[in-house]
Amino acid sequence: MTQVIAREKIDPARLKAIVVGSLGNLVEYYDFYVYAAFSLYFAPSFFPGTDPIAQMLASAGVFALGFFMRPVGGWLFGYIGDQYGRRISLMLSVLMMCGGSLVIALTPVYAQIGVWAPVLLVMARLIQGLSLGGEYGASATYVAEMGDSGRRGFYSSFLYVTLIGGQLGALAVLLILQNLVLTPEQLRAFGWRIPFFIGAALALFALWMRRDLEETQAFQHAKAKGHETGLRALWAHRREVLIVIGLTMGGTLAFYVYTIYMQKFLKLTVGLTDAQSTWVSAASLVFALCLQPIYGALSDRIGRRPVLLAFGVLGTFGTVPLMTALSHAKGPWEAFAFVALGWIMTAPYTSINAVVKAELFPAALRATGVGLPYALAVSFFGGTAEYIALWFKQQGMESGFYYYASGVIFCSLLVYFFLPDTKKTSVLDREAMEVLE
Repeated sequence: MTQVIAREKIDPARLKAIVVGSLGNLVEYYDFYVYAAFSLYFAPSFFPGTDPIAQMLASAGVFALGFFMRPVGGWLFGYIGDQYGRRISLMLSVLMMCGGSLVIALTPVYAQIGVWAPVLLVMARLIQGLSLGGEYGASATYVAEMGDSGRRGFYSSFLYVTLIGGQLGALAVLLILQNLVLTPEQLRAFGWRIPFFIGAALALFALWMRRDLEETQAFQHAKAKGHETGLRALWAHRREVLIVIGLTMGGTLAFYVYTIYMQKFLKLTVGLTDAQSTWVSAASLVFALCLQPIYGALSDRIGRRPVLLAFGVLGTFGTVPLMTALSHAKGPWEAFAFVALGWIMTAPYTSINAVVKAELFPAALRATGVGLPYALAVSFFGGTAEYIALWFKQQGMESGFYYYASGVIFCSLLVYFFLPDTKKTSVLDREAMEVLE
């Protein structure tokens, strides 16, 4: 069956739909992560004080709060995607992200309105968290359903290409403003608002791009057959829900260590300057971006399970020595080499986790089944990674976080060990055969 489907040639309209679905993901993640990229500059404006670690801790706490709205977004937009279509869910999520970015861009600072400044910042982050929680499930479902069996891992890897691209875009804006446009004082005074205005405009552009998205055949077929959607129906697939949480927890923690937390780690622990930390982070993201389609294509050849096992083993036994070595790096080039090694360990997860989840659920529940448990795992293990790491550092036992990360990855490794290879058992392939019949 898989061999027959694998011979299908992807048509230009389908390829365009995959690209547009993925590019909208890039804009969403730019809007969300520009907060982390610029927090070094605006944290003193919202959280006054003299201790830079305490300011970063407060900023990271607000960042984590946004993640706790993601399960709500995963459920809400997952239900919309399963009940009314992937296209509508994708358009609503990016519109909400636009609103969150505008609120942050326009919010007065603590010196102007007092405690209301961090309150408004929290509200905006909650809106963005709700939006992003819905974006992942809808876009992962859409891209997986639009791709054919023989290249599904490769195409789905572009979800993290665009996700990382969004983070890279945030860092690119930071580098341009740092080096070509504004002084550090101007960035702290008003320049940090610029990327949020850019993000709001990009979100409107993404909304325009998605206006003509073609609906997937899998959704149309499930809708015609009248399958039940929602949480009650999802309960029948609780085993798959637990699998998604388990396979995500270690990978999302590793991902946020090498993205969001890494910039602060390079400055506060390694001792690099603001500009050096940004450059190393940006260069490592470019490297990570290039790895995604390589591992995705590899999973199409050898299966999903061996690729996930590679991440589980490398992450469990390599995190402590790698982070320890990185903490003693002498200069930006050595730091980049260690971060690149971290990405070689982590990219086997990031490249294919979306397609593995999509291959577990039927079309009538796929957006919810992918989005909700993923968002739960990301909220508890990804969104809190930076906060927990900074807490360990503030307590004077930074290396404790390395062991914490290794332990969480080990839990995911156990899931990978018992997980059937979804490339061979894909629900998507069975549905594709039903549509052909």
